[in-house]
Amino acid sequence: MPSNDVLLGTTTSPSQWLFELTEQLPGVIFQLHRSPRGHLHFPYLAGSATGLNGLDRHDLARNAQPALERLAEPDYPRLMAIIERSAHAGTPIATTFRLRLNGERMNWIAVRAQPRQVDSGTLWVGLMIDISEQMLEEDRLRRLSDTDDLTGLANRRKLMTRLDEELSLSNRHGLPLSLMMLDLDHFKSINDTWGHLQGDQVLRELASLCQGILREEDLMARLGGEEFAVLLPLTPESHCRQLAERLRRRIAEHDFGVGRGQITISIGIAEHRVGDSREILMQRVDDSLYAAKHGGRNRVMADA
Repeated sequence: MPSNDVLLGTTTSPSQWLFELTEQLPGVIFQLHRSPRGHLHFPYLAGSATGLNGLDRHDLARNAQPALERLAEPDYPRLMAIIERSAHAGTPIATTFRLRLNGERMNWIAVRAQPRQVDSGTLWVGLMIDISEQMLEEDRLRRLSDTDDLTGLANRRKLMTRLDEELSLSNRHGLPLSLMMLDLDHFKSINDTWGHLQGDQVLRELASLCQGILREEDLMARLGGEEFAVLLPLTPESHCRQLAERLRRRIAEHDFGVGRGQITISIGIAEHRVGDSREILMQRVDDSLYAAKHGGRNRVMADA
């Protein structure tokens, strides 16, 4: 049995056993020292991840800057501010950041550290752990919870979250914001005639066609069935109407496999009025869509 296993009667000295144990930890135990002038270095580093792909722990014992330079650009000033605040207030550090470990790949690192004042400055004792796999899994689950399975678009939940954010910006800064609702005309007859598999394909193609026209900052979501919504930040009603007409024509001219011109959409649009709630805006758009449907379909209607 290896000498660093914990067994009664082991002949390994306590100090040697502790060293071997810490070197096998799936993370890094560290001391970080900050002088009154702001110089940072790591007096102590131990653990399986101390190599940092080319960084020498002895160099880091003199200067922490080579490791700090591997931080993702947005994370560097944020971490420096956290360290500064911890040094002055004596509060623990508990944060995450991205660190380049392998070429251009960024790994997510979680750090927890407790500060104490020493004669030469501030000394933190803490632990760093690579949480990249956990972050990837959380991102995957988040995307699943925000995504419509059939079309790959955002779902209603994602739309409502983003709509609340954009409404807050619009109300605070008076920025234009428009919303449109799209509904396939006579979609039930498509399912009845061609089957639900073909109906699903129509929905997927429609989503793809619209995505090809929309801007990156726009958000298209499937609300359910054959109904969709498009959120258009920084967009007044006049521009929203032009885009809606482009979408309507593009869909009407596309061959979805059931005959060119057989698939059309009705669209309702409305521009947010500063101070109005989400419910008011959505009701106005819904009323516009209702007017488009009852006005003959395959048309765009704005709220009065």
